[in-house]
Amino acid sequence: MSETINAAELLGAISNQMADAVARAGAALVQVRGRARGPASGIVYSDNTVITADHVLERDDDLSVVAPDGRELPAQLVGRDAASDLALLRVPDLGVAAASFVEAPARVGQIILAVGRPGAEPMASLGIVSAVGGPLRSRRGAVLEQFIQTDAIPYPGFSGGALIDANGAVVGVLTTGLAGGVALGVPAALARRIVDALATGGSVKRGFLGISSQPVEIPAAQRAGLAQERGLLVVRVEPGSPAEQGGLMLGDVLTAFDGTTLSDTDELQALLGGERVGKAVPMQLLRGGTITTLEVTVGQRS
Repeated sequence: MSETINAAELLGAISNQMADAVARAGAALVQVRGRARGPASGIVYSDNTVITADHVLERDDDLSVVAPDGRELPAQLVGRDAASDLALLRVPDLGVAAASFVEAPARVGQIILAVGRPGAEPMASLGIVSAVGGPLRSRRGAVLEQFIQTDAIPYPGFSGGALIDANGAVVGVLTTGLAGGVALGVPAALARRIVDALATGGSVKRGFLGISSQPVEIPAAQRAGLAQERGLLVVRVEPGSPAEQGGLMLGDVLTAFDGTTLSDTDELQALLGGERVGKAVPMQLLRGGTITTLEVTVGQRS
């Protein structure tokens, strides 16, 4: 009998903690009105700013948010980033405390809650972190460096809402706009970097080399002592591009970028972050059966 009571008490405690987490997160969620077919959600990020999903903003003006207390307030678009499906809004006189964000990355198997505010009150669904990975090429063709996948149900209007932990802290920004309706989260640390870039310049810097490449198997006899079996074959070098200026040639097989082994084009795209724009980066390649290292100054994608 005591075991039954203890189990019931434990279940009740877990239930109450989850409800408290939703209430805590919900206090920092707003409804976002930026499209004709229904509202979405947003997370209060800092004083008078809100993170939401880029794809739910079908217009650049006539935007508004509804605060937890029911006030509808006009919002201005600060910036948007299609690659991560994130956008930042400025909402004067919002007066809502910002959400808290986790410091540690999400773990596969971690219990997680998807929380949105498509209506007057928060809604939630329960699941786990199904996968953590990246890079991911979205249906828009852009590359997201990292993602969180969850089996929590993304109810209509949840995009722009939060994936939260049992304490109510934001683990990721929820979106269904990157992979055909699949519930994905942009991890908290990455989302904050992107949003800070949007707040500063309205866009996110991404690197540009000016090449087209495809994965290839490297025959054992041509590896020049390298252990890796795959690389990226350069099939095009744009005239005047950083790649051409750095000495890359058609037929080169790229094997590493700034010390990171390459075997897939998405891996290279994920490494072309804004922090590398304008920097000379070593690129290891095979040319004529010989290992060569070139320094290429990464440009900025327009």
